[in-house]
Parts: sequence; structure tokens; C-alpha cells
Amino acid sequence: MFSIVYITTGSMEEAKLIARRLVKEKLVACVNMFPVTSIYRWDGVREDNEVAMIIKTTYEQLENIEIMVKEMHSYTVPCIISFSIDGGSRDYLDWIDDCVLPVRRIRKDDIPKDIIST
Repeated sequence: MFSIVYITTGSMEEAKLIARRLVKEKLVACVNMFPVTSIYRWDGVREDNEVAMIIKTTYEQLENIEIMVKEMHSYTVPCIISFSIDGGSRDYLDWIDDCVLPVRRIRKDDIPKDIIST
């Protein structure tokens, strides 16, 4: 029922833009952001400073989160992966449930163009 979503972005500014939108739209309860160094394969081996996002939400909102993040994200293929939460503080999980709206599928047209990152 609950999930952690892990996303990386190219900057703190981009991460905050995405996080604020996800929280405002009540797709997620909370987003933690912190700098990371990533080594990965994309047109060869690369190393970059990125910002990692750890997002607390419900399983039912995963598709909506992916749609919104892909529309706002600067990467061609953004890292968007999820992990099931198997347990935790019941009070905290209830708080996530209270913060996140029941699922309503969003479409790309639902996302105002002024919040989409270029």
C-alpha cells in the first residue's frame, strides 16, 4: 500500500520544483533531497553530481508520479524507481495515507506548462 520512490535530478533547483509540485498535488506526503555523485553508463561511462530524491507515497499514486516527473524532468530517461514499504511506524504510515489523495489518474494535459522544466 505504501511506497518509497527514488528519483535523481541534475540540480537541487530541479528537485525542489518537482518535489513542490508532487506535494502540492497531494501525490506524495514528503520528499527528502540530498546531493549524490553518480557513475553511470550513458554514451560511455560518466560521472556527475546529482540530487537524489526519496519520496514517501502510496502504491496507488506511482503511475501519476511517473507521468508528472517525466513531464517536468530534464533527463531523457530519468531514474524513477519504487520500493514497497513492508513496515514502519503505524502513525507515520497513517500520516502518509492522510496526506496523499486517493488515486485519480492524471494526464499530461493536466500538468500546467508553466511548471514543466526545460
